[in-house]
Amino acid sequence: MRIAALDIGGTSIKSGIWDGKQTLELKEWDTNASRGGACLMARAVAILHTYGDFDAIGISTAGQVDSEQGSIYYANDNIPGYTGTKIRDILEAEFGVPVAVENDVNAAALGELYFGAAKGAENFLCLTYGTGVGGAIVIDGSIYPGSTWSGGSFGGILTHPEAMEAGVEFSGCYEKYASTTGLVREAMKVDASLDNGRKIFEAFDRPEIRAVIDRWIDEIVYGLISLIHIFNPSDILLGGGILAQDYIIREVRRRVDARISSGFSGVNLLQTGLGNQAGLMGAAYMAYRLKEKK
Repeated sequence: MRIAALDIGGTSIKSGIWDGKQTLELKEWDTNASRGGACLMARAVAILHTYGDFDAIGISTAGQVDSEQGSIYYANDNIPGYTGTKIRDILEAEFGVPVAVENDVNAAALGELYFGAAKGAENFLCLTYGTGVGGAIVIDGSIYPGSTWSGGSFGGILTHPEAMEAGVEFSGCYEKYASTTGLVREAMKVDASLDNGRKIFEAFDRPEIRAVIDRWIDEIVYGLISLIHIFNPSDILLGGGILAQDYIIREVRRRVDARISSGFSGVNLLQTGLGNQAGLMGAAYMAYRLKEKK
């Protein structure tokens, strides 16, 4: 079986073919998100045509996804005009095969459940730290979608109420401070040349940069403490390229253990295992299951 999969992010689209065991023919393309939802779908169609024949399509995408209808329930202005896009209808009309569509972090969580660090764990939380903070809730092996397809929006945890501003989305919230974007913002106040995570960690031995990193780790921990006390999970997966740094995951574990109520101890804080292929593999497996039902 050949399953085509796309992982649509704000800056890039990852694509590949899943053969039932692994993803092959991996490619990466610019999203060109500013051109809007219609251009994005035309781009997705063109990318899929480069793969020849396949049996189903799995789509992992940014935005709140109505996975039952295969459409975008809501997307912010990072992709103008994406809200309401009927991805499944567009792709099924073009290719004549079943299409599964899911939010990118939810798809990544499912990828980790089926093939990665969460294999065998039926109940867990998943968080990814990048431009923002994305989240997913997995219960009994299935995504909890929420009433408007936005369950797991952990980036909206209020951690700094003093910074709330009327009309400013997520002001004072977790993703403004615990994201890689938040780390870069604070590092650039010290050294304007440190404009990405790689550069920041190359400067790790500088005491003033180490202090920025340590404050940022505390921001990550604040949100995790709330989630642990609400969900009492056995496992939490932490992903995003910068979370691969050993110092970060070690410090997050130490600080969480020191600060949570003793009745909630024992939670496993795990690094994701599939890297940037998690969304692709989760989307592909959803498409495989959809094909098997038909």
